[in-house]
Amino acid sequence: MKKFFKKTIWISLICFYFFQIEIVRAIVPYYYFPTIKNLEKQSLYIGKNAYQLLYFGQYKESLNLAKLAVKINAKDEKLWLILAEAQIANKQYKNALNSLNKAEKINASISEIYFAKSNVYLKISQQTKAKSALEKGIKIEPNNHKAIFQLGNILLMEKNYLGAIKLFDKSIKIKPDFWQAINNQGLAYFERNNVNLSIKLFESAISIEENAEPLLGLASCLNIQNNKLAIELAKKALDKDPKYVNYNFRKEQLWGEKLQASTEILLQNEQLKKDVILAKSKISEST
Repeated sequence: MKKFFKKTIWISLICFYFFQIEIVRAIVPYYYFPTIKNLEKQSLYIGKNAYQLLYFGQYKESLNLAKLAVKINAKDEKLWLILAEAQIANKQYKNALNSLNKAEKINASISEIYFAKSNVYLKISQQTKAKSALEKGIKIEPNNHKAIFQLGNILLMEKNYLGAIKLFDKSIKIKPDFWQAINNQGLAYFERNNVNLSIKLFESAISIEENAEPLLGLASCLNIQNNKLAIELAKKALDKDPKYVNYNFRKEQLWGEKLQASTEILLQNEQLKKDVILAKSKISEST
C-alpha cells in the first residue's frame, strides 16, 4: 500500500509538472522576430507614408514618421532624404543639413542630396554654399533644367547677369517651354538696359503661361512707350496674383533695382489706384 501510494504521488507530480508547462505555454505569447529584410521593407513603407503626409501639408506628422523610418533603417539614404525634406518643411534647417550629410556618407552619387542642400543653404542665406551644392548636383545630373535654373537665380542675386542669362538659356534648351527661365532672362536683360529684348522675353513667357510675373514685367517695360497697354497688363497681373503689388515680394522673386523702380512708377498711375488698393487688401486678408 505504501509503495502504491508513493507511485501515485510520483505519477501525480509528473502529470502536474507537464500540466504546468502547458499552462505557461498558454500564458506566454508567441513573439515574431522579423528579419532584416522585413524591417527594411517596413521602414520604406513608413518612409513613403511620411513623404505622402509631407505632400499633403501634414508636416509634423510627416516628421515623426520619417524619424521612425530612419530609426528602423539608418542605412538607406532615401529615408534620410525624406527626413531632411520633413525637417525643411518644419524649418529645422540645421537638422536637415545633418540628415543630408548622413545621406551623402551612405551614397554620394545622388544628385537630390546636393539639390536639397542648396535649398537649405538658400533658406539660411548662405549663397556661396548653395551654389557649390548645386554645382555638385549638376555634375551628377547635367540635364536637370530646374537645378540649372536655380543656379542661374543665384547668379542673378549676385548681379552676375551675363552668367545668369547663359544658365537660363541652357535650361531653356533642355526644356523649351520653361517659361520661368525665359521670364528670368527678361529680368536680367532689363538690368542690363536691354529693354527691347526684355519685352520679347516677357511676351514669350506669357505665350506659354499667362502668369502675373511676366505680365507685370512686360507692363513695366511698356509703360513709357505704350501706357494704355501697360495699365491693361498691370491690372491683369494684379488680378491674377495680388502679391506682386508688394515691393518686397517682387524682390523675393529676384526683380532687380531698375525693374523695381520702373514698376513702382507704373503702380503710382492714377488709373491703377483702385487695383493697387484692392490687391493690398487681398494680401491683408490672406495674412
